[in-house]
Amino acid sequence: MSERLAEVVIQDGETLESALRRFKRKVQQEDIIKEIKRHSYYLKPGEKRRLKEALARKRNRKKRSKDVE
Repeated sequence: MSERLAEVVIQDGETLESALRRFKRKVQQEDIIKEIKRHSYYLKPGEKRRLKEALARKRNRKKRSKDVE
C-alpha cells in the first residue's frame, strides 16, 4: 500500500488558520479519511456485497422520493 500524505507549506504572511483550512480541504479532496475508515476493519466478501446492495437500495429510495415531490 502506498502512503499518501497531505502536505501544506505555509506561505509568507499566511496565517496558521488559513493553512489549516487548506490542509483540511486537501485531505478531503484526496479521500484520505475515507481510505482510513475503509481499511480500519475487514469485511468478508459477502458482507461487503450486502452492504453495497443496501446502499444501492437506499439511493434508489431517496431518488424515488425526490421524483414524487
